[in-house]
Amino acid sequence: MQNDEGRIVDLYLPRKCSATNRLIPAKEHGAVQMNIAQVDEEGRYSGEFFTVSLAGFIRQRGESDACLNRLLYEKGMLSFSK
Repeated sequence: MQNDEGRIVDLYLPRKCSATNRLIPAKEHGAVQMNIAQVDEEGRYSGEFFTVSLAGFIRQRGESDACLNRLLYEKGMLSFSK
């Protein structure tokens, strides 16, 4: 819900898993959310970041590292070249 100024004023906004697009319930204790920083060529933090959420379902299956690698590759932050 938005107020007259256009700001979101809901008390709870559900998260979605970045790998599977499943909703993450409020009571799921296995889910994690990470902020991944953007860095420049010299390795210094540029002040920007993006958020990745992984559901407990993915973590329980042991696929969180592969999903995180795929998400970083799609953002252009990880390359698999030698």
